[in-house]
Amino acid sequence: MSHDLTRVERVHNPKYKRSGLKSYVFLLNKYNFSPTKPGPYILGGKVQQKAKHGMGRLFGGQAQVQRVLQKRITVDAQPGDVPAEDQQNDSEYLCTVTIGTPPQTFRLDFDTGSADLWVWSTELSSLTNTSGHNVFDPKKSSTFRRVSGSNWKISYGDGSSASGDVGTDNVNLGGLVIKNQSIELAKSLSAQFSSGVGDGLLGLAYGTINTVTPKKVATPVENMIAQSDIPKASELFTAYLGSYKDKNDPDQGASFYTFGYLDQTALNGQEPYYTPINNSKGFWQFNSTTASVGSKQIQRAGNTAIADTGTTLALVDDSLCQAIYDAIPGAKYDDQQQGYLFPSNTTIDQLPVVSFDVGGKEFAVQKEDLAFADAGSGFTYGGIQSRGDLPFDILGDTWLKGIYAIFDQGNKRFGAVVRNDPTQDPSVPAGQ
Repeated sequence: MSHDLTRVERVHNPKYKRSGLKSYVFLLNKYNFSPTKPGPYILGGKVQQKAKHGMGRLFGGQAQVQRVLQKRITVDAQPGDVPAEDQQNDSEYLCTVTIGTPPQTFRLDFDTGSADLWVWSTELSSLTNTSGHNVFDPKKSSTFRRVSGSNWKISYGDGSSASGDVGTDNVNLGGLVIKNQSIELAKSLSAQFSSGVGDGLLGLAYGTINTVTPKKVATPVENMIAQSDIPKASELFTAYLGSYKDKNDPDQGASFYTFGYLDQTALNGQEPYYTPINNSKGFWQFNSTTASVGSKQIQRAGNTAIADTGTTLALVDDSLCQAIYDAIPGAKYDDQQQGYLFPSNTTIDQLPVVSFDVGGKEFAVQKEDLAFADAGSGFTYGGIQSRGDLPFDILGDTWLKGIYAIFDQGNKRFGAVVRNDPTQDPSVPAGQ
């Protein structure tokens, strides 16, 4: 077992430009849900011979109709394809990972909402613009082994995809080396996957939603546990998602993951609160049966939520969304931006405390994270939006930035402690 367990720093991407609508379109694609609020993006139907990976849903008798994200230019127009530039294709924060012998360095998006570890590779077409990317070259790694006959493909609701073949190699996460980890090498990338600055993705959900065929492969965390790379008593990873806004706070905006241990500084003397998870869908899903907006608690019988570090926003049901923005003076729903906005000059004391239940205890969104991006005309795009027809909440960075999150895989539970973040800044940079 390795004893070199250290933080894996999460670095802000200086080229990332926040856009509320583009981030929402990304989530429509990732989770393939149908919006229930008006706007330009809808989920239409296309006849397909087979279903896609992920959240795809099938309808009809012999024919299979795949739900496909489409865009209406005007209310009366026929819906058409969604342009690549309509989606947020970049990652706001990236983590450095090395693969191979000698090590090759990559900037990856750590995502608890997916279970593939894929990277840009030299197998991409010569037509793919790899400028600014780190590209894995399996021929330069003495420990790389190709897995014959295995392939992978991630498909999104707009028809975009990333795909390729599979090998194994050594992966180093902050000094922790996972031997013979499956690596998915990109041979083909749609524009939606290739336009950001990241070099791939490292999935931290459960391997049951991995896309490798004909046989799914173990995730890095599953292999850490199987290989005893982390202590038996700490078969877990944690996420402490700081922000550039927090530079004046005690933690100075620190942002990192740990594997195999709890960071005592992040715990700040607190005992974590844990709740069991249901991983039957491959996600970090837990009961979330209440929410609070200011002093009002809202009952949500049977509701569940997933913790997703690969999502910038938080998505909840429409009635809760309405209650949140009803509590903010001047807030409104904007059809063109397909989301809730509030005045950019809203002060901290005008924003409500919004909390979500984690199996019996509520944890609040930091007030500064209720503001996500500049929406123009003196308005800000809210960090909490509609989940459409999804049957569960998606609690992304908007909520996760308020806690130190503990993903305890060994004990099938999710834990949280409150982050120490006394200063709050609800402003967002103009044009972001």
